[in-house]
Amino acid sequence: MANATTAPPAMMAAVPAAAERIPPRRLIAFLIMVFGMFMSILDIQVVSASLSEIQAGLSASSSEVSWVQTSYLIAEVIAIPLSGFLSRALGTRLLFAISAAGFTIASFLCGFASSIEQMILWRAIQGFLGAGMIPTVFASAYTVFPRSKFHIVGPIIGLVATLAPTVGPTVGGYITDLMSWHWLFFINIIPGIGITIGVLALVDFDQPNFKLLDHFDWWGLIYMAGFLGALEYVLEEGPQYEWLQDTSVAVCAAVCGVSAIAFFYRVLTANEPIVDIRAFNDRNFAVGCLISFCIGIGLYGLTYIYPRYLAEVRGYSAMMIGETMFISGITMFLTAPLVGRLMQRVDMRLIIVLGLVIFALGSYQMTWITRDYDFYELLVPQILRGIGMMFAMVPTNTIALGTLAPNRVKNASGLFNLTRNLGGAVGLAVINQVLNERTDLHISRLQERVTWGNATAVETLNMFTQRLQGMGDAALMAMKQLSQIVHRQAVVMGYGDAFFMLTLFYVGLTLLVMLLKKPASVTAEPGH
Repeated sequence: MANATTAPPAMMAAVPAAAERIPPRRLIAFLIMVFGMFMSILDIQVVSASLSEIQAGLSASSSEVSWVQTSYLIAEVIAIPLSGFLSRALGTRLLFAISAAGFTIASFLCGFASSIEQMILWRAIQGFLGAGMIPTVFASAYTVFPRSKFHIVGPIIGLVATLAPTVGPTVGGYITDLMSWHWLFFINIIPGIGITIGVLALVDFDQPNFKLLDHFDWWGLIYMAGFLGALEYVLEEGPQYEWLQDTSVAVCAAVCGVSAIAFFYRVLTANEPIVDIRAFNDRNFAVGCLISFCIGIGLYGLTYIYPRYLAEVRGYSAMMIGETMFISGITMFLTAPLVGRLMQRVDMRLIIVLGLVIFALGSYQMTWITRDYDFYELLVPQILRGIGMMFAMVPTNTIALGTLAPNRVKNASGLFNLTRNLGGAVGLAVINQVLNERTDLHISRLQERVTWGNATAVETLNMFTQRLQGMGDAALMAMKQLSQIVHRQAVVMGYGDAFFMLTLFYVGLTLLVMLLKKPASVTAEPGH
């Protein structure tokens, strides 16, 4: 019988090749989990294009209906970092099945909600339970599969994490137009049942450690909920209520500050902390989280700013907005395999820099925005946005999580996904603040120029007055029309300023990539 020294080279090569092969059962189980993650992330944005229909259906005010989204986000942000502990205690199979089943039941209850209070409650439960699916998929991708397969699984989870929020408004618009807003939630039920059964039947990645539940840190959870929940509320509501001038925002800011101090003290002193923040000792993970936070600003910020421009300035319906936004989704889908190939051949830090530059270029093209920008004017910026997002995100995920020791990935995955979501919340708050302030500034500047000494303004006013003769007070109506034109122009200029700010931000972010240590090739196992 041949030993290792006398065995032919072909036989020796076959041993690692067999170990590198992904068992079909494991791959199917992973893809089922990825679909669950897609549903969970999609549900953040799926209601955004249909809030007016939900508002009418539940007889809610505009401030109340915004909580349909806010309650989901707050609950999700609290649950994501908790998933690391729960994944170790319950195991991937049980945690994911509970998350998928709970998400499905909450979706069913959302669809049957008869008041805005019920809807907000079920949405919060849906967000809290569904959140466990997101970091669990990231952790599984970088612990279950051999390192040589990261160039395949990395783009899959990166694509889902970027594609779901991008196509959310599109999917929501289609569903509401074709059926009714109730189906935004009912559509989750059959896939949710399938995912729950599939995970229970196929997932065997790890074993639970139920003894950990005896050490569950309830105080840590309370402090974390106070810290992250209040922070999300401040970021969501701050821009429209003048920040600390509003009592509820000021109170939540104080709760956030006190809870943050208590939370960090607790996680640094507890024997079994609810979130293990020691993963930040790894430089690539810490810098990767910071880059992920900044990518979240662009991912969620542009998913908000494009539809808002199209609705506010162009007057598009939810369906038309969805069709325009879909370009980015198609681009991301087509770019994912290319990123996987490049990760095998090129230093991943260079791919991230290229992605950030492409993303900045797409934003820069939008700084010249006018009120006439339509599908074709938005085409190239949307394509660049899709390419840039995939190039920046997928290697960042792999550098941050793929280079950690496997036993640290579960905790780290919750923290990593949290940074992206918090980046999105900060991005929306900053973008809203910039749009509000710059629009006000442009209105005052334009009004200074629209005077009786301005020949163009006088000519436009006279034209409107002549056109409105015989329709009441023509002069007053003409002034109103001119005022509307000035306001709309100021709004568009505000959008241009927001895009310019994003351009500078992402060009500057390329410097942060220099802090990353060169990762080992994704095709090599650690130590090889």
